[in-house]
Amino acid sequence: MKNMEHYFHPEIECASREQIREWQNERFLKTFKHVYDNVEYYRNRMKEKGVEFGDIQSIDDLHKLPFLTKDDLRDAYPYGLLAVPLQDCVRIQSTSGTTGKRVVAFYTQHDIDLWDDCCARAICAAGGTKDDVVHVCYGYGLFTGGPGLNGGSHKVGSLTLPMSSGNTDRQIQFMCDLGSTILCCTPSYAAYLAESICERGLRDQIKLKAGIFGAEAWTEEMRRDIENKLGIKAYDIYGLTEISGPGVAFECSEQTGMHINEDHFIAEIIDPKTGEVLPDGEKGELVFTSITKQAFPLIRYRTKDICVLTHEKCSCGRTFVKMSKPMGRSDDMLIVKGVNVFPSQIETVLLNKGYPANYQIVVSRENNSDKLEVMVEMTPEMFSDSLSQISSREKELVDALKAMLGIYAVVHLVAPKSITRSEGKAVRIIDKRNLY
Repeated sequence: MKNMEHYFHPEIECASREQIREWQNERFLKTFKHVYDNVEYYRNRMKEKGVEFGDIQSIDDLHKLPFLTKDDLRDAYPYGLLAVPLQDCVRIQSTSGTTGKRVVAFYTQHDIDLWDDCCARAICAAGGTKDDVVHVCYGYGLFTGGPGLNGGSHKVGSLTLPMSSGNTDRQIQFMCDLGSTILCCTPSYAAYLAESICERGLRDQIKLKAGIFGAEAWTEEMRRDIENKLGIKAYDIYGLTEISGPGVAFECSEQTGMHINEDHFIAEIIDPKTGEVLPDGEKGELVFTSITKQAFPLIRYRTKDICVLTHEKCSCGRTFVKMSKPMGRSDDMLIVKGVNVFPSQIETVLLNKGYPANYQIVVSRENNSDKLEVMVEMTPEMFSDSLSQISSREKELVDALKAMLGIYAVVHLVAPKSITRSEGKAVRIIDKRNLY
């Protein structure tokens, strides 16, 4: 291990594959019995699939069990998937969804402690120790981002600034005055903070060394842009409320994927259409099974995130399986003129061409055909170009997007600052076809 971090546990994070499998097998069987005994909703799902309790003897039988989806969580809302008495729970968190019933997740104190441990591992993998100042500007409240990194920072023993989201002027003031060294927020807000810090000429007054960014998809190009502007190393973190929150997986110094905390979660990759389990290295939908949670342990939960798993040796010394940065979500994927389009593909083109990470995708219907438009902010330097130069830039982007996506997109270069900034998750897609 290159850096022996304050909260790094090599006996766990560098365990042999045989030891990890032994842990997973024992914990999975215990969790499966706990769910079977206490969650009628899941027992009924098993009966629908024709699976009996005795059919499950080890983790090799995991594939026999039914999947759970967000629709199941909404159908079972609020208490249908709760596996302990309500009085044993100490907290509720919820997704940031805006349509239908919200997804709620329950936690015992044991669950909170394990979640804090997972987030502490992420902070330490980013070089964090008790000597750091961790600046948390994920949202607090029902959203898991703020509470998760806050708890992890406390577990490490770092000085924690629970800033929450918003009030960018105050964020920057505290960052400068209190010497924040690790920034935790969404990548889109990190990009906005970097832009604001550079505009104010405060780049030499911040002491940041690392950033832990998650809760939305972001590209390698966006990572490098943030790193260059803030002078930091930017680490990815992954999680979802349904499984616990941030800290399910985290990036190490190698920055080639996120280590999944396999002592708490079993990961699978499936074909999103057939549900078939896919081997290492194949792209598909990520599925998680919780094996240590008490209150809300989900078995075979479909995340809708598209990625790849690999057990290749990592130079950091950790042996936990790695997941790639999600390439998109099956529910974020746009189908335009029969072609699958992910926002990350568009972002890659824009950042490679030197544009800021501020854009918006608009899909509509025109003459009974899909129309794809991409609104792209110019830099101040580009904005001073002549109309003919701007027109030439638009054509260049049209060609580059056509090469990436395989379909034509209308590009509109717009003035700097004209696309609304996000202090949480960025709103990248406006699909007007749903309004017709």
